[in-house]
Amino acid sequence: MVSVISASWEQFSQRLMKVRTAVFVDEQGVSPDLEHDSFDKTSFHILLSKDKLDIATGRLLQDGHIGRVCVLKEFRGLGLGQMLMEALIQEAARRNMEQVVLSSQVHALAFYEKLGFEVVSDEYLEAGIPHKEMKLTLK
Repeated sequence: MVSVISASWEQFSQRLMKVRTAVFVDEQGVSPDLEHDSFDKTSFHILLSKDKLDIATGRLLQDGHIGRVCVLKEFRGLGLGQMLMEALIQEAARRNMEQVVLSSQVHALAFYEKLGFEVVSDEYLEAGIPHKEMKLTLK
């Protein structure tokens, strides 16, 4: 069974960073200096855990940006990304946000489109990886 944890940065930062480092730094080659930023302390974080193993995470910034969405490679294709995104979107709705936006890696566009997001920008590079901005209207 997968546990969905509302993870405060103060209490869960090491666990959140372990998942993010495995995906973004180790797997995708993003610089460790770019992975942690000042938004972590003020963001709402979700952590998915299964059998005492942390397997996915994502965050919602106070301005409605969703980011740092990642699932460990061996757990992809099991619906965990959708579970994670639904929890973040639900939190945004609870906070009465009118929309959420995210910067999607180009290879993941179809995943976010299935959740109702639409592309709102041309392609650009972020951490050396092609991205497009996407948004989802909540109200």
